[in-house]
Amino acid sequence: MNKTVKRALALMLAMLMLVTVFAACGNDSGNSSGSSSEESGQSSEASNSSTEESSDVGGEDEEPTDTGWTIPSIDSDDYDEISDYYYEFNLSEFHELCEAYAAEIEDQNRRWALEALAEAKLMASGVMQPTRCNGGQYQISAVAPGSVTSNGWGSDDRRYQYALITDKVLKTEDRDALKKLLNEKRGTGEYRAAATEYLTSHGYQLKDSLNLAFGEMPTTYDMVNTSRAGDATYSIGSVDSLLYYDGEDRELFALAESYDVSEDGLTYTFHIRKGVKWVDSQGREVGDVIADDWVAGMQHMLDSQAGLETLFIGYVVGVGDYVDGKCDIDGVGIKAIDDYTLEYTLEKKTPYFTSMLHYGISLPLSRSYYTSQGGKFGDDFDDADENYMYGRDPDHIAYCGPFLITNVTENNSITYKANPLYWDAENVTIKSMSYLFNDGSDPTKGYNDVKARTIDNYGINSSTLVMAKEEKMDGDEKSVFDTYVYVSATGSASYFNFLNINRAAWANSNNASDAVSKQTDEQKEVTHAAMNNVHFRRALACSVDRVTWNAQNVGDDIAELCLRNTYTPATFVTLSEDVTVPVNGVDTTFPAGTDYGKIMQAQLDADGVKITVYKDDPNAENGRGTGDGFDGWFNVEYAQSELEIALEELAANGITVDESNPVHLDFVYPSQSPTKTNAVNAFKQQVEKNLGGKVIIDLVDCPDNKVWYATGYNIERGYEANYDLFDLSGWSPDYQDPCSYVDTFLPNYNGYMTKCIGIY
Repeated sequence: MNKTVKRALALMLAMLMLVTVFAACGNDSGNSSGSSSEESGQSSEASNSSTEESSDVGGEDEEPTDTGWTIPSIDSDDYDEISDYYYEFNLSEFHELCEAYAAEIEDQNRRWALEALAEAKLMASGVMQPTRCNGGQYQISAVAPGSVTSNGWGSDDRRYQYALITDKVLKTEDRDALKKLLNEKRGTGEYRAAATEYLTSHGYQLKDSLNLAFGEMPTTYDMVNTSRAGDATYSIGSVDSLLYYDGEDRELFALAESYDVSEDGLTYTFHIRKGVKWVDSQGREVGDVIADDWVAGMQHMLDSQAGLETLFIGYVVGVGDYVDGKCDIDGVGIKAIDDYTLEYTLEKKTPYFTSMLHYGISLPLSRSYYTSQGGKFGDDFDDADENYMYGRDPDHIAYCGPFLITNVTENNSITYKANPLYWDAENVTIKSMSYLFNDGSDPTKGYNDVKARTIDNYGINSSTLVMAKEEKMDGDEKSVFDTYVYVSATGSASYFNFLNINRAAWANSNNASDAVSKQTDEQKEVTHAAMNNVHFRRALACSVDRVTWNAQNVGDDIAELCLRNTYTPATFVTLSEDVTVPVNGVDTTFPAGTDYGKIMQAQLDADGVKITVYKDDPNAENGRGTGDGFDGWFNVEYAQSELEIALEELAANGITVDESNPVHLDFVYPSQSPTKTNAVNAFKQQVEKNLGGKVIIDLVDCPDNKVWYATGYNIERGYEANYDLFDLSGWSPDYQDPCSYVDTFLPNYNGYMTKCIGIY
């Protein structure tokens, strides 16, 4: 099914839902209101925003007000046109710079600089507010450092077959010694043996099982038919990739034995490992792994259009044409030259191409097994067909990875055993694995489970921090906190609070009685207007003390450590040579050694946007600066000044906002979680206080994670987003370039995260 057909179906669904929503409102003219991966989901009763032209609070053809800002409104019944309109209205400056960096093919440093300028425009737009990163939290664990890669792109950080798991929780002093050892051995291939020797000589025994916690069931077990980390985490061990990163962050061969790159950098030829077997869930052989399996995997990924298909557009020849129905798979730059030779042909030289091969976009698929389960390719693909079984459960996938999924019990556990026919079975350290369900309703469960050795890793929260400081374990002289707890390194996953600029749903689409908004029709119109005003969005984002907000989840001690001020981590890349780029028309030179975040900061400063995303810090890990570990957005004075501008612009359009007529914003949250409940209440109190009661945060109760995920994380299109504010979703990069983040906000369905702000 090509993209055009999918869009048409999306529009039909939206229009059907439109009738339901506005009939329920009892308003013939309708109302307008505006609306993402580490690792979350979305859904709602939806309409498109085609009714906005009938609103009496703004119009596309109106004369500009004295402020130069007019409430957006578009006279259209086409969802794509509506999305395009709201995208350009709010993100045109960002998009212009995206087009500039996309044109940079040869000069990687210049491309990085332009990406940073574009991201600065994205931050300045206020459509999303950074909240935190993964890591930077108190942890207690029996998983040795260096067990898996610390690289933040791809999925290898969830490949556990070579992990080192100890029988006892690791003491902090031993963890520190292992981290020092890892840094000494990094790149040599000697760390695992050295770490094993250290652990056994310090009273630990290595075990061959790993147990982790999880909070939401996966929606599919088909690794190339999902873009959600919440799915990939539980299936990544079922399928190997061409290459993988080990615990020393070395890129090593997995299902490829070697590869060659053509002189022009456009052709990558991989030589596939011979003798690798596909097996079923019982470990029974179903075929050989051959080069054509990557062709099948690519085609299935493109047919599925689950969000991964855009990642290869502009990189692999023909992918964009295939998605748009302009060619068949023969026109795509992936070929099986013979059974064990695989060739990729690129549109442009891409130095980071191999880093793109560690994720679902480039995994193999057993063609014969897939078709035996009702799978079809091209125009015949239909995963809704009753005969289509592939990926619906673990018994209907083919495995070539280290683990077989042996059992799935809803809201209880997912269990695994080692694949006896795995190509590297003799070196696998983990023979069994399980994920154990924890919905967060008992904030002490994870802590007690790791102490009891039921699970092997746990992040300390605000509730268990006090316990850890008071209790002792295993006859230790000092507390659990002093003996075992450590601060995890900040990671590459970034999480956000998203603002819905084109809201079309006020209840969940999968169940209209779930997460129902209490906004009146008039409030919806005011909210829509406010959410499309950049000054209002900045006011909202800068009114929240994120340290206090985050402390409700992780405790006061480290609430600041995991704060992130950007989308792409500020030190993700660093210029290797001097670069001159225009900053608001003024040529500006950034010297070699400049961090990505520092370039972002220069653009924000030039725009007069009082947000700090990077600050010089000689004590930072890179010795230059950082974009993490401080709150660069909280600025009450700036928030109030931005709100004043926003209210003036709204008033010029006939909308009065004051304490008697505030803007109402729905913030969805899972009420079964005490920590999440405390967090949203902290957010509410700060916004309402710091913005003088002119903005009211209405907390919309989701009784469990399933309902919460359905409001946003599991949605497929922006019109399903049932919220004004949503902080469940985030993103980790798929490859080693900032555009892996920034491109997620491209228009025209090419940006995966645009649905989080209510468009596409």
